[in-house]
Amino acid sequence: MSTIAVYPGTFDPITNGHTDLVERASKLFNQVIVAVAASPKKRPALSHEMRISLAKHVLAHLPNVEVVGFDNLLTEFTRSVKGQVVIRGLRAVSDFEYEFQLANMNRAIAPDVESIFLTPSEKHSYISSTLVREIASLNGDFGQFVNPEVKRVLQEHYQTI
Repeated sequence: MSTIAVYPGTFDPITNGHTDLVERASKLFNQVIVAVAASPKKRPALSHEMRISLAKHVLAHLPNVEVVGFDNLLTEFTRSVKGQVVIRGLRAVSDFEYEFQLANMNRAIAPDVESIFLTPSEKHSYISSTLVREIASLNGDFGQFVNPEVKRVLQEHYQTI
């Protein structure tokens, strides 16, 4: 049986922590779909198209990973791609309560879809897109937390604001 896992997120921007999780998930599942949420209510710094493009660039080395955008309910999207599993990342204990609530809501809506939690490696456990954006906006050095292309795009973005 072929298992399709969906790893959803805003990925504003995709970080080395995200990449770590996708690389590990790609070894566990036949196919991983990285689902980049439009998330207009979060008011992302980067456009939806740019976030999709950067994720495709960063994850191009993984043959069983596909990057797509979505703008509907995660459960609807997951069913539309025949996904059986939703992957969520947990960096710290503080993430668990929110993620547990989401997993239970998703299970109520789509009982046929399972949620799986993965933790990033220790060296990536403190990285978040929010912190990367903040460092980038203040012209700090954030290159160790993201792919070089992501760094270039963020620097360019914050120079034009």
